[in-house]
Amino acid sequence: MNSLTFGAQIEHAGRLTEEDVYWRCNSGGPSSRRRTERLRASILGKDDGVIRCPRVTRLALDFGRADPLTVMHALLGEHGLEHAEQLREVFNPSEDRCICRLDLSPQRLRVADADPKELLRQALLLGLCTTVLYDPQRPVLWPRSSLSRCLELYDGGGFYA
Repeated sequence: MNSLTFGAQIEHAGRLTEEDVYWRCNSGGPSSRRRTERLRASILGKDDGVIRCPRVTRLALDFGRADPLTVMHALLGEHGLEHAEQLREVFNPSEDRCICRLDLSPQRLRVADADPKELLRQALLLGLCTTVLYDPQRPVLWPRSSLSRCLELYDGGGFYA
């Protein structure tokens, strides 16, 4: 006999059977475990108040119909670089980890018209991001999915302050 059953039996002076206790303690059927809620507020982007998680930057590249990998490798070659890791020496990215969130209203930088240095900087940062985290310690990875993401980066340091 578990403590919940024992407590219920003492409270009701033994009027409940063990089966009655089980059904009264059940929190709900399978439907209650499948319930979903939409978030209507966020602490991200707030730079005032008790919890501060200001937006650091937005990252989004528009390659048009061009292949992102082909464009980026050509751009690296034009600037005398062999691989994406060498961009760390050129741009010196932030050493602070950031929270990433998919940008719902992206303002993409058009690759065809963009300043090559800004394009390489954003590509470096996108290569250091997953969909949820910017981590400067991870290797620069450029799969097509990373280069095509539209992200907002937030400083999460104020969350624990």
